[in-house]
Amino acid sequence: MAGNKIEPDKPMFDPDSWGLTKQQTDLTALARKLGQEKFAGRAEKWDREAIFPMANYKDLHKSGLLGICIPKKYKGLGADQKTYALTAAEIGRYCGATALTWNMHVASCLWTGSLADDLPMSREQRKNHNRRRGIHYERILKKGAIYAQPFSEGGAAAAGFRPFGTLATKVEGGWLINGKKIFASLAGSADYYGVLCTEDKEILSRKDTMYFGIPANATGITIEGDWDPLGMRGTVSRNLIFENVFVPEDAALMPKGIYFEAVVRWPHMFTSLTPSYMGIAQAAYDFTVNYLRGEVEGTPPVKRRMYPTKQHAVAEMRIMLEQTKAVWFQMLNDAKPNPSKDEVLRAYVAQYTVMENSNELAQLAIRTCGGQSILKSLPLERLYRDSRCGGLMLPWTSELCIDKLGRECLYERGEEDD
Repeated sequence: MAGNKIEPDKPMFDPDSWGLTKQQTDLTALARKLGQEKFAGRAEKWDREAIFPMANYKDLHKSGLLGICIPKKYKGLGADQKTYALTAAEIGRYCGATALTWNMHVASCLWTGSLADDLPMSREQRKNHNRRRGIHYERILKKGAIYAQPFSEGGAAAAGFRPFGTLATKVEGGWLINGKKIFASLAGSADYYGVLCTEDKEILSRKDTMYFGIPANATGITIEGDWDPLGMRGTVSRNLIFENVFVPEDAALMPKGIYFEAVVRWPHMFTSLTPSYMGIAQAAYDFTVNYLRGEVEGTPPVKRRMYPTKQHAVAEMRIMLEQTKAVWFQMLNDAKPNPSKDEVLRAYVAQYTVMENSNELAQLAIRTCGGQSILKSLPLERLYRDSRCGGLMLPWTSELCIDKLGRECLYERGEEDD
């Protein structure tokens, strides 16, 4: 299988230069090893056939990475968002679809884990939450259960402007879920769907958002639509329909209203989509360097590095890559509850920069490497297609980041024009 020739001991973020902790160093090394030895060789299959990378998830479970953000007191690895992101970026270098779908799974642990621990809850809420999340975590660690996170609905809810249209109606012993989620990654492959919905009341409110872990085999769930997209084909993001799906009280991944508190107090939670694309950006640069050095497997060992035009192009790519990594890494450092205004603005900047620059780097790579680089036997054309998907992903699409950034640079909270 043709692919990048990356030295096994060369991390994206050198532990000494970037000041990584031992846990970050160890987990990124583990992800890099899995990527090189397992994921890179399978990536073409998932992409070409548009099928979910189940074999990769078996490896993630075996390595312990399915529980990367499960708190240590529940026997997980206890990683914070920054540690997860650095690890996921390494996976994204080798298989973007695996890294992106892994984000959907990990978010169910991160949001209910360290993020929820930073949020205010009543004593009763905390007690119930700790008990309930233990049920979900045990499924993941012992049985390798995979959690999806269907989010989008085709309206303004996924962007954070309206309550979710998927509704939860209280009934004896639990809730009935009705609604539709589109672009639901892992549809048909996950064991549980982490569904965001709104409590069904006369007046719907974002403050009444609920978050349930619904078994994929629950009565009333159907999957519809084809899946033949431009990129990220292995995510298999088809539509999910919920029709009077019953879930018990203990299916709650968060107490009612706590998700809304997370959105307000922990906005960096929405940047967890970026690691996949940070990894793709690095992979596009790596491929270009290896190709120009005549070191890409499956291609003639012809060097092209001596031409000034190629050298200039690689210099431009390196500048863009370093700029992207720098703002992204600082954003990860900023991730915490109740960030300052500048930290939130930087999160928008980082989200936009990673999503757009990953595709720009892939474009530059194709232009620099030439016609051979668009062959499907090489990974670059897949990197190009996958990278184009990043800026479209809710809730912080590139357009919405620009919109939020422009307004919030010019207005303080509560300000209006006369």
